[in-house]
Amino acid sequence: MNIEQRIVEQGISPFDPMLEMKLGLSSGVRDGSGDVIHGMRCSPEKGTSGWYVWAGEYSDDSSFFEPVHGQHLANDRPDVVPLLHLPPGWRFLFHGEYLDIWFDEDLLND
Repeated sequence: MNIEQRIVEQGISPFDPMLEMKLGLSSGVRDGSGDVIHGMRCSPEKGTSGWYVWAGEYSDDSSFFEPVHGQHLANDRPDVVPLLHLPPGWRFLFHGEYLDIWFDEDLLND
């Protein structure tokens, strides 16, 4: 089953991925060196799509995420783009054939 089918199967209405906007991206995602890709979408604001996408372990370090236009991620990792259609409040964990998506209300409370 592909990613789009999984999203629809869970009853989630696709949301604009806002690829023209910036997202927070950690190293290892674009170059494919990260095996496990995580993503969480907060509410879009101030020219951002609300997305934070990282590879491997999360860090609170202020330099962990780099602001990158979504189109750059789309060019480098088209396999991740369908997940960017998840609306604010959703998270994903993606590793090869494994995909987990879930709602996290705390993402909307920040």
